Amino acid sequence: MKRSSLLVTILFTGTALLSHAQKEPEFTLKKEELESHLRFLASDELEGRRTGEQSNRVAARYIAEQFRRYGAGVVPGQQTYFQPVVFDKTTNDQPGVLLADGDTLAYGKEWFTISGNATRTEAPVVYAGYGLENSEKGWDDYKGLDVKGKIVLVQSGLPESQSPRESLQAGASKLRLAAGKGAVALIELYGATTPWNFINTYLTGERLGLAETPAEEYATIPHLWVNGKEPALTKKLREAKSLKLVTEGRSIKKVTSYNVMAYIEGSDPKLKDQYLTLSAHYDHVGVGRQGGQPYTAEDSIFNGARDNAFGVSAVLAAARSFSELKPKRSVFLLAFTGEELGLLGSRYYAQNPVLPLNKCVFNLNCDGAGYDDTGIISVIGLDRTGAKAEIEKAAKTFGLEVIGDPAPEQNLFDRSDNVNFAIKGIPAPTFTPGFKEFDADIMKYYHQAIDNPESIDFDYLLRYSKAYVRAARLIANRTTPPQWSAGDKYEEAAKSLYGK
Repeated sequence: MKRSSLLVTILFTGTALLSHAQKEPEFTLKKEELESHLRFLASDELEGRRTGEQSNRVAARYIAEQFRRYGAGVVPGQQTYFQPVVFDKTTNDQPGVLLADGDTLAYGKEWFTISGNATRTEAPVVYAGYGLENSEKGWDDYKGLDVKGKIVLVQSGLPESQSPRESLQAGASKLRLAAGKGAVALIELYGATTPWNFINTYLTGERLGLAETPAEEYATIPHLWVNGKEPALTKKLREAKSLKLVTEGRSIKKVTSYNVMAYIEGSDPKLKDQYLTLSAHYDHVGVGRQGGQPYTAEDSIFNGARDNAFGVSAVLAAARSFSELKPKRSVFLLAFTGEELGLLGSRYYAQNPVLPLNKCVFNLNCDGAGYDDTGIISVIGLDRTGAKAEIEKAAKTFGLEVIGDPAPEQNLFDRSDNVNFAIKGIPAPTFTPGFKEFDADIMKYYHQAIDNPESIDFDYLLRYSKAYVRAARLIANRTTPPQWSAGDKYEEAAKSLYGK
């Protein structure tokens, strides 16, 4: 009798657990529903969802309407699902002429125009170090220099940093400073680690950046980058007495894109004031030359199925699941614009949050370049951000293994939207489709025109999305929030944010 009773108890308990699991919404997600989301977002009609284009705004509207359809509400205190993000849009560069004491520098190979009005000028050249002034840091590169009516030549970046992103940001300040001192042009000698050919291709096309400068404060003098990695070019410009410059210039106008946001209140009276952020970027790189990679007349649309309609579909799955069965903590759903421009939508949000950041216990970001193994999920930051057990348990539920940081040499943690949350102190890994290394199978699709819906394994998208939602649910229901691993470079920011 005891043995029989025990068997009945085990069978009953197992059946009850299975029944409960099957009632949870992530278990009832349908492949067709996720496929529909991805096929729309990565369709030819959306023309690569480039930030600032109408197709990008259509994608934003689609995501907002899916949030509404599933029952995810507008964020408390907001009127709509949208957070406007204003960008400066710079037009394509055009060929020009640059002569150093009569010697011609090759446009497109040795130099290009960053910004500025059309100009035809010939003027003396003055070298001004990094072209910076900052009394707190002891920078005074214009000390003793008269640059009025002259062309200023400087090093790119900052004395302590030479990344392309920081070089661009610093360059805008250098330009205003040079113009304010009466210079007729600014030339920077590019010296960052990123190869010149890549920078040349990327920055000579149409470019967008966060509109951090009012239109009336734009410096209109020409701003050029020269390949400072070539010693002969640097020597030629440093020794030149005068330079002749002819450029058609590059105009700048304001364009608006949107982060898309929704909110689901938690079920626990004590924990619902805390929230989990679930994010993915929805923009991609556009059409033709905008995409920055080879294309053909037959296929010039960079659909971005893997990057990142795949991830957005998982976030939409989360919107449905958490609306149907609320977790203990609240859930903040966030679809970013501008990721492909340098994580700009998430950077804007982190600087202008609509919810208190110190109430955000975790960000589970969803992004990736692609996949080559449908038996795994790769999680960037798995061992750093305190939720390894929940993520592994969720993946196992749907027959998937978890691989942490498969390509550490790529520094992927700091290359997706999660990093803008991490900088603030919020534990923030990126949940990525399965890969074990950045190899040819990944690069075959990454930012390529063939990354379209027809190439997607939709059975894998379903399992991936279920695992993402299940992991988020387990984390949202934890008794205590996840924490950074001791000694992590973002741990101090967390102590400052959370007061620990």
